[in-house]
Amino acid sequence: MTQYDLPRRAIAEFVGTAFLLATVVGSGIMAERLAGGSQALALLCNALATGAILAVLILGFGAISGAHFNPVVSLAFALRRQLPLHESGVYIVCQIGGAILGVLVAHAMFELPLWQVSQTVRTGSAQWLAEAIATFGLVLTIFLCLRSAAASIPYAVGLYITAAYWFTASTSFANPAVTIARSLSNTFAGIAPSGVVAFIAAQCAGGIAALLLAGWLAPDNAVGKGKPAGS
Repeated sequence: MTQYDLPRRAIAEFVGTAFLLATVVGSGIMAERLAGGSQALALLCNALATGAILAVLILGFGAISGAHFNPVVSLAFALRRQLPLHESGVYIVCQIGGAILGVLVAHAMFELPLWQVSQTVRTGSAQWLAEAIATFGLVLTIFLCLRSAAASIPYAVGLYITAAYWFTASTSFANPAVTIARSLSNTFAGIAPSGVVAFIAAQCAGGIAALLLAGWLAPDNAVGKGKPAGS
């Protein structure tokens, strides 16, 4: 397998996260404009677009950078010693930068002011719990699929996020870079800056808990009795 140098991997994380946020915010704007006031329909459209682009981006960039597009995921790989800590730092900077660019591009495509501050308040214990659970499920999905069916990760992640948009009270940000960038969009997908720090704390807590559980359920030296479906 080709080993890509850090600059190429960093650019892959930057571009991939930019496309992710352009999709999250752009589809939210489009959905809100076309849904005729139906919040449920707008959320459905937003969720489907986000899940679909995640599968595409992971398929495209996975072989280059691992297609993390998420600081919690990069931190999890660093804690597992599968990504050097300094490289995870580079990934995270690129993810945040790419996320912000993606939001600006979405605004430009819809002829909205580039720089905005969200007024959508998302706070409270229920929202924080939702973000912890959303991120817990995402990280658990990634690491369990890595152990049993790595080729399924693009589809598993896309489907999980699509579902989590609907079963979590927060609509599943599950990503600090996404959270920061969405605070800069006063649109359907936004979050007021006052809610960002608590969301990120909940996401990190959920991600670390999932990493610990995945390491216990499926340690690297374990040999399971069963086989993945289709193997």
